[in-house]
Amino acid sequence: MRFPVTTPYETPLYLAPMAGISESPFRLLCRSFGADVVVSEFLSSEGLRRGIKNVHDGAHFTEGERPIGTQLYGADPETMAEAARLVGEHYGPDFIDINFGCPVKKVVRRNGGSGCLQDLGLVESVIRAVKAATNLPVTVKIRSGWDEASRDPVAIALRCQDAGAEVLTLHPRTRAQMYRGDANWDDIARVVDALDIPVVGNGDIKVAEDAVAMLAHTGCAGIMVARGSFGQPWIFRQVRALLSGEEPEETPGAAARFDVAREHARLIVETSGDTRRVALEFRKHLGWYTRGLRSSTELRGRLFKVESIAEAVDVLDEYLEMESAGV
Repeated sequence: MRFPVTTPYETPLYLAPMAGISESPFRLLCRSFGADVVVSEFLSSEGLRRGIKNVHDGAHFTEGERPIGTQLYGADPETMAEAARLVGEHYGPDFIDINFGCPVKKVVRRNGGSGCLQDLGLVESVIRAVKAATNLPVTVKIRSGWDEASRDPVAIALRCQDAGAEVLTLHPRTRAQMYRGDANWDDIARVVDALDIPVVGNGDIKVAEDAVAMLAHTGCAGIMVARGSFGQPWIFRQVRALLSGEEPEETPGAAARFDVAREHARLIVETSGDTRRVALEFRKHLGWYTRGLRSSTELRGRLFKVESIAEAVDVLDEYLEMESAGV
């Protein structure tokens, strides 16, 4: 089993594709902390085909993010093929990833994302169409099924492999579960046993130790971190240390965390400027960076009112000054 992208390690660590999170600044940040592969936010194949600007904007990336995959969603094989062709020709990522896992209603109601799992013939048709349209490697991300009654991750995964998928990522919840309950890592283990292609495990990696536990439990070829990266991009470095038999660095304190937050802010301003809209989008990250700190509720209250990135950085600096003064 070989991954279609080259990474320095036998078990690559992926940053998951997440809407509103996996934007270029965060991808760059996670790469700097040891993410071996990053994937774009999911992009509408129909939006790409129609030339919608904000969808095409999501396909842009910098060379420092490589290896990077562009993730597409849609339920029409011809449109998905055209989108893959456009992305390959105009943006040149390292691979195309097909989203069969998103549970969000606005995606599913058009049969996209995990909605496709209700029709495995459609899943195969989409993969085959995308494969025929691009010379780039094609990978897929799935869930364990639409609901408990139809839960059969091995059958889904085998259909994906037969259609030409070169890597399969499994989030072992059904669409009906959304993000509730526990991810069933047994599903990942069963898929690993059944497939000849690399299987990437995804789900419930909250701290570095979880990634090591998933690898031991499932034998997966790679590990994808999603929500566990929120406010702690250093999780990738911690995971890599554990996998290498080394002692991981401790979770950073306030000063070190805020250094990361400032770098994240700098990358965002460099990419998008310092507008009110940008600051409002960055608030969620600020909330995650401050989790568990002393007086964090009060601090978040202030940060959730900022209207510029510069103002947010000032609030962080003021907090550190008060902490050092023992206030």
